[in-house]
Amino acid sequence: MDNNKLKEQVKAEFTAYLTLHKHRRTPERYAVLDQIYSIKGHFDMESLFSSMQKSNFRVSRATLYNTMELLLSCNLVVRHQFGANVAQYERAYGNENHDHFICQCCGKIKEYKNTNPSFTPSQQRHLQRFQISYYSMYIYGTCAKCLRVKKAEEKKLKNHTNNNIHIKKK
Repeated sequence: MDNNKLKEQVKAEFTAYLTLHKHRRTPERYAVLDQIYSIKGHFDMESLFSSMQKSNFRVSRATLYNTMELLLSCNLVVRHQFGANVAQYERAYGNENHDHFICQCCGKIKEYKNTNPSFTPSQQRHLQRFQISYYSMYIYGTCAKCLRVKKAEEKKLKNHTNNNIHIKKK
């Protein structure tokens, strides 16, 4: 689906949600929705606010946060909490299912497309009675760059310790 069709679809869903729940349909709310569906990948509230300012559509932070809550409620946006980092968001429609690899040292997040998730027989039985709309997996660990730094530090510490032992023996 091209991005314009996707935007029209989510706009229609948002309109239906706002109408059903008796919320106002304001240009600011639709501008926030449009901005979010122009972003590929994760974003935080600060980067969203900045991108709204740069696109010359001024919205207050309060409007932005309130609109985000509405978008979360109607499942047009997904919130992620990757460890101690600030909350990250991404659009719920137009994304492929993917896994998140989160480095616990530097906080870097990498996404990997997972076209064939595997489930245990017990999970498969539960899934027969469950309609999946979206899935995401979080895998925490240490990235290759941080592992190299850690190994270099350990080697440096080991060399320093060995040098101190040799100095004391003399």
